Amino acid sequence: MSESLSRSGLAFGAGAYLMWGGFPLLMHALEPAGAVEITAHRALWSVLVCAAIVAVMGGWSRLRAAVTRRRTLLILGAAAVFIAINWLIYVYAVVTDHVNSAALGYYINPLFTVALGVVFLGERLRRLQLVAIGIAVVAVLVIGFGLGEFPWIALALATSFGLYGLIKKRVGGTVDAVTGLTVETAVLVPVALAALVWIHQSGQATFLARGEPGLGVGHDVLLWSTGAFTAGALLLFAAGARRLPLYVTGLLQYIAPTLMFILAVWHFGEPMPVSRWIGFILVWVALVVLTVDGWRARPRRGVARVEPAEPV
Repeated sequence: MSESLSRSGLAFGAGAYLMWGGFPLLMHALEPAGAVEITAHRALWSVLVCAAIVAVMGGWSRLRAAVTRRRTLLILGAAAVFIAINWLIYVYAVVTDHVNSAALGYYINPLFTVALGVVFLGERLRRLQLVAIGIAVVAVLVIGFGLGEFPWIALALATSFGLYGLIKKRVGGTVDAVTGLTVETAVLVPVALAALVWIHQSGQATFLARGEPGLGVGHDVLLWSTGAFTAGALLLFAAGARRLPLYVTGLLQYIAPTLMFILAVWHFGEPMPVSRWIGFILVWVALVVLTVDGWRARPRRGVARVEPAEPV
């Protein structure tokens, strides 16, 4: 890999994770829209943006191949269910001032992915991987007991995205990122439209609504932008992943939850009691252990076992 390719790959990859990490800023700007409305619009506008990208890139043959293969279509349909759950919980976390919980979920995700590999793919845990997972479990327990509540948002995000990634492995390299997202969001369109109709009939819709503070053309444009944001970040990620080794892409994924954590504490002013600080520090220690294990395994296996992710 040449120096120019390395630099461009780092720029593309870091740009994607910076966009994902900064997503809470857009979510807060969409208030007073609720989580269901934002998620429905994200799915709806994403499929339109993706279709436009497919048209520009001449990818209709790849899209047609994906939807005409029954197995591929079923796999992408199942993936759509989990990414929709992930999106909904993520947006809910942001609009209810639980960005810290979302950050924790995406920190935990690489560790959860390793555990899924053991359960579903028959992979064997190395010693340091086992240590990292054990530390992460302790971290979750510390945060849960300290806050007096089950950290369901973080665990639900890690679980839904981990299962999404596991399902996507079934199509492997046969479906590119844009084609996959196009099919997945297309599957979600009927549900998204039904949700938007229900929201409109209940009088809670903010799209095209007027007369309340914060609502207007600017708000509508921001809702449209969720589609461009989703597809744009994915394109940057795909461009970076093609130019970088897997272990570098895996390390870059920590940019997103780190930026989310910074926004939660220093921009949104979310509380950080001692138990939460201890929990986050333990998670960071677990990720360091996992990364060290990846670097140690790289000469033997070719790549580190730190999986890249497309967070939101």
